Amino acid sequence: MNEQNQTTIDPKAFRRALGNFATGITVMTSATESGQKAGVTANSFNSVSIDPALILWSIEKKSSSYEVFKNSSHFAVNILAADQIDVSNRFARPRDDKFEGIEHETGLGGAPILLDTAARFQCETYNIVEGGDHWIIIGKVITFDDFGRSPLLYHQGAYSMVLPHTRMNKASSEQLPSSAFQGRLSHNLYYLMTQAVRSYQANYQPKQLSTGFRANEARMLMVLEHDSCLSKCDLQKEVAMPMREIELAVDILNRKGLVEDNEEGYRLTTEGIDQAEMLWRIAQEQQDKVFGEFSEEQVGNFKSILKSVIAFQMGSE
Repeated sequence: MNEQNQTTIDPKAFRRALGNFATGITVMTSATESGQKAGVTANSFNSVSIDPALILWSIEKKSSSYEVFKNSSHFAVNILAADQIDVSNRFARPRDDKFEGIEHETGLGGAPILLDTAARFQCETYNIVEGGDHWIIIGKVITFDDFGRSPLLYHQGAYSMVLPHTRMNKASSEQLPSSAFQGRLSHNLYYLMTQAVRSYQANYQPKQLSTGFRANEARMLMVLEHDSCLSKCDLQKEVAMPMREIELAVDILNRKGLVEDNEEGYRLTTEGIDQAEMLWRIAQEQQDKVFGEFSEEQVGNFKSILKSVIAFQMGSE
């Protein structure tokens, strides 16, 4: 063994170096037959095998939650969405009852499963392997849910979120249809409008989704102004979504404490206003980026044309 291999590794420096590998954040949950529950925040989650479907994660040997995972038949992997920082913090710290005030369902083997996550995996404990100062727990996936929310990330000791790489945005903008703006298509206003919307969304929508809100939830928050109170019918007119989508979005936003309802209709809570302002800032930044090269007069004329087209369509119905 050479001298280099005998060098003692500085734990703090090692941890900082590992921090360069960005990871998602999960909350691992489980329960014993007696009903004792455990939940821990972990970023050590990883896939092992597709067939059979195996995953793994690790837990410190000194963790007080380990005995619950060791003595339970199943556990759940809850991949947190970008807006679940509070949930991550809740399960990362010691607490008498980490589940107090956290809505959850009961999964396989009694394992608690969290709501409004990016995805969930319910697993049967497959094996537990010793790994230094951690236990490596391997699970066989029995069932899973994919909610398609943007995940919460962890990088260099700080929370982060997913955004498309700028090179990918450039590549996407260069991949125009071979017939773009040629011949009669260059004079077809409907074609030009749909292509413009497609191009705009390709850059804007990922930024909006990176907040952890689905498109229908983000639209709801942005439609409900600070002092507005809208009924379901009024909401449907504004957001142009099926009633089922509206009810689903309202239920989730209500559960998160962002929207409240009364006899008059739905309105934003104080926290909901903050989230809506964040979404509007993202929208404004994108608008400034796209239309910044045009004069105020040009943008004003463009708005007038769009409003006239909308009014014409609504008047013809």
